[in-house]
Amino acid sequence: MDGTPFDREELANQLIAMAQGFGIVVAPESAQAMVRHLELVIERNKVLNLTRIVDPHQGVVLHLLDSLLLAPSIVSALGDASDLRFIDIGTGAGFPGIPLSLQLDMRGTLIDSVGKKVRAVEEFVEELGLRPRLDCQAVRAEDLARAKAGSYDVVTARAVARLATLVEYASPLLRRGGVLVVSKGNIEQKELDEGTSAARICGMELVSRETLELPEEAGHREILVYRKVRKPSVKLPRATGMAKNHPLA
Repeated sequence: MDGTPFDREELANQLIAMAQGFGIVVAPESAQAMVRHLELVIERNKVLNLTRIVDPHQGVVLHLLDSLLLAPSIVSALGDASDLRFIDIGTGAGFPGIPLSLQLDMRGTLIDSVGKKVRAVEEFVEELGLRPRLDCQAVRAEDLARAKAGSYDVVTARAVARLATLVEYASPLLRRGGVLVVSKGNIEQKELDEGTSAARICGMELVSRETLELPEEAGHREILVYRKVRKPSVKLPRATGMAKNHPLA
């Protein structure tokens, strides 16, 4: 691999130590698998634009640890995650879906609207031995919701869209009592207010908001959890593209 040497053991130990700082215990074998995922992403990035982060040490923080920060919120909201089924919207290179599945032993679906990315993630899943636990689909959230309404316990998303859009994506996919867990960077009050308005319409409510700082001054994170508590007051999903271009808020 070009550039910074890729020392899997060193990087796995870095991930374990950093996660421990947030109270997240990562088993060595899981850390090794997550680092292998990162290695596959950086290698594939040479021919397919999957990430701007190509330094392995930065990748541990900004991809792996950043993904794992969602795990405590999932467990806090729903308990033992091993029986849960999740969907990762806008998975990109498989973040946060693959690390979360490795950490929590969850089954799920990784979706993205870009077919090339999905094909790459399918190869990562195969290489990591995560079939049939994980499947990958090149599909938009609204289209999947028409076929799989109410099929998921958890929806995850990281830096994909504004809160109002994500809430609308998640509601028809979730069973009642299921949760949307979102990771955001610096978020303005306007976006939070829009998320609250959309949640009210979509039968969801904000149940927790946690503020975190990544190590090495790598960035600010907000982990927001919305729970589906009732039926939406509008028919969902709306036509494909409406949630993004004309959000309910």
